[in-house]
Amino acid sequence: MEKKRSQFGALSLCLILASQLLTTQAVWLTLPPSGTKCVSEEIQTNVVVLADYVVVSQDHNHLPTISVKVTSPYGNDLYHKENITYGQFALTTSEAGNYLACFWLDGQHGKGETNVNLDWKIGIAAKDWESVARKEKIEGVELELRKLEGAVEAIHENLLYLKSREAEMRTLSETTNARVARFSIMSLGACIVASGLQIMHLKSYFQKKKLI
Repeated sequence: MEKKRSQFGALSLCLILASQLLTTQAVWLTLPPSGTKCVSEEIQTNVVVLADYVVVSQDHNHLPTISVKVTSPYGNDLYHKENITYGQFALTTSEAGNYLACFWLDGQHGKGETNVNLDWKIGIAAKDWESVARKEKIEGVELELRKLEGAVEAIHENLLYLKSREAEMRTLSETTNARVARFSIMSLGACIVASGLQIMHLKSYFQKKKLI
């Protein structure tokens, strides 16, 4: 009985995580008159990223234009547009790490703030399921199960990625601790040698002065 409960709990957790992966991440950004607002996401390699953005303003007669730049974890420019009010960028990651999407206003647009609606889709959420359904001729429950299957695979890949990152961090921590230990031993040895030389010098000085 207890085993069935644990299996049911694990299945429920997987379904919750899968549903979260299938949903898009809508971000509402408020851009100041000067300065930049950025959104970052840690993504592993070979992951599809799709994002739509649009400037939202109460003054429909005048929409301020913005600039957008997307950079990779190593600082490479993946997307850069200026003087626009809406757009879309899509990419497949080739580097693992934090990807950065930055937005800022072009020129002078008064002292007010400007809102940008960003629809951010990553991995399984960016997949075109309508095309998959037409190509494989599936619909309804079968299509939803296919989505969940893809989401579970994405969860498995994310867990493997997190496990590899944990191993890297553990190796880095152990290397750093070993270096600190070696440096501490060397510092202690240097202090002991310096103290011994200082004692020998003082002893020689006192002997010359016939104080001892």
